[in-house]
Amino acid sequence: MTRDYKDKDKLNDDLKGGGAVARHDLADVRRSYNTGVLLEEACENNPLDQFRKWMEDALAVKVNLDPTAMVLATADTDGMPRQRTVLLKGFDERGFCFFTNLDSAKGRAISSNPKVCLLFPWLILERQVIIQGEAIRLERSADERYFHSRPRESQLGALASRQSEAVESRAVLDKIYEETVNRYADRDEITLPENWGGYRVVPSRYEFWQGRSSRLHDRLEYTKREPDGWRLTRLQP
Repeated sequence: MTRDYKDKDKLNDDLKGGGAVARHDLADVRRSYNTGVLLEEACENNPLDQFRKWMEDALAVKVNLDPTAMVLATADTDGMPRQRTVLLKGFDERGFCFFTNLDSAKGRAISSNPKVCLLFPWLILERQVIIQGEAIRLERSADERYFHSRPRESQLGALASRQSEAVESRAVLDKIYEETVNRYADRDEITLPENWGGYRVVPSRYEFWQGRSSRLHDRLEYTKREPDGWRLTRLQP
């Protein structure tokens, strides 16, 4: 049923469950999308090539903070989805790589259900890319190479943190980190933790989204077609 809202207070009641009008009327927060188009004839046959073009565009925008940031969605054993932002550390025809604590919530979720979804929110370009696929563990040699390429402080942080576990306070966390720093003060190389490493997301589906006027956005989907091809389909917004 479609409601004709002539009374903004009633609209606010429906959207936020309270009688007071919000200081900022979120129902009226919107903007137009007019910066680009996404047409089939301009797309690459291989979605990886299309992603590479869009990533280059994102990297070229100087005010685009963290263009390699991606939202990683997993599902727990009870089916509850969880999301968090991680950083893309490399991609090629094999997939998209990131690194994390393997005992973290995301690591445990991937261990029980390797099907994941990535989202690149390049909002400043009015673009998004969604990638669905399966996360597989990287080789330990790849873990070693990347871990030792990180700043020393980041390596020590990975050793100090028991990611996703409760901690009494920030002061306790800082103390654990300080103790870790002191323990490795005389060592040139930091030991790669056994519970730290990388994953590669092997894609089975891509969706490229470009904002358009009148909310008639462009959505182009690439789905895997055996043995090694991709099918391009336009989706309604």
